[in-house]
Amino acid sequence: MRTELVSEPGDPGRPNEDFASVGLPASGQGGSLVVLDGVTPPEDGGGCLHSVPWFTARLGGALAELTVSLPDVPLAELLSRALIRTAGSHAATCDLSHPRTPQATVVLARWSPGSVEYLVLSDSALLVESPDGTVTALLDDRLARLPRSALATDALVDATVRNREGGFFTAAADPSVAARAVTGTLPRDEVHALAALTDGAARWVERFHEGDWADCLALVRKEGPRSLVERVRTLERADADGPQPRRGKTHDDATVVYVEL
Repeated sequence: MRTELVSEPGDPGRPNEDFASVGLPASGQGGSLVVLDGVTPPEDGGGCLHSVPWFTARLGGALAELTVSLPDVPLAELLSRALIRTAGSHAATCDLSHPRTPQATVVLARWSPGSVEYLVLSDSALLVESPDGTVTALLDDRLARLPRSALATDALVDATVRNREGGFFTAAADPSVAARAVTGTLPRDEVHALAALTDGAARWVERFHEGDWADCLALVRKEGPRSLVERVRTLERADADGPQPRRGKTHDDATVVYVEL
């Protein structure tokens, strides 16, 4: 089995808000990956005393443990349990009802001798390559389908579409959000490789249109995850120096996990 992981902050002066892990049980019979992309908080802190990296470390750590230690429990149930555990660690000190309480996008995958399970919540991506080279992108595209007018300001997003019906969902404090995730199971013999990307790395496809998802996975397999992130950074710098820079962060935290089964 081949596994590679890279995670780089968008700004070296700020903590990386992403989380990534790969777990390989001692039995040698399977494994799991966890990728979280923390949502940058508002200036007022979102009613929480803790940072987004604090949140992603705890939620990600819980998921890394549970996906390996409870192989018979569905991934959505494990996400729900991890959210309950994480919320319990700061419910007494923080306002978890705030729409910008610490939260994250989620990608989970777990494989056994017979199957590969997956879960995707919000705008990170999971790429699945079959033995014949076909690449399928498993996405939760609810955020991408919203009209730009609905995303005009953070205040509008928080009031109307964040973790609301008809909008999009992230993992915050409410364990019921786990039921909103895109989930499924594939036969193990139909999966050759997996690549999980936060949206900072997925920019190569979604923002800069340098290739499709198959091209992206081929790049990661041939040159490694770090090469994809370096290419994104080069494109971001060129874009920032252009006559009409795009909206949003110039550089975003970027994480890639690659696994060949």
